[in-house]
Amino acid sequence: MAFDPRMIDDLARRLAGAVPENVSALRRDLEQNFKGVLQSQLTRLDLVTREEFDVQSAVLRRTREKLAALEQRLADLEAGKPV
Repeated sequence: MAFDPRMIDDLARRLAGAVPENVSALRRDLEQNFKGVLQSQLTRLDLVTREEFDVQSAVLRRTREKLAALEQRLADLEAGKPV
């Protein structure tokens, strides 16, 4: 999954902004380091996009509906009801 570089830049900027004022000279270097660490760690996560998640949720919902219908049909057949 690709991450929006603007989000990573913003997060790195906010992390660097949290650094005390007396080390402001290091702030730019810290921001770049934060950005690199964030990018490398986020790419290691096994994440999916929201769209992929929604598609798989819909597939699962349809599968559950079909399973419930099949279970009901089997119960009816076992009870000797015509299908």
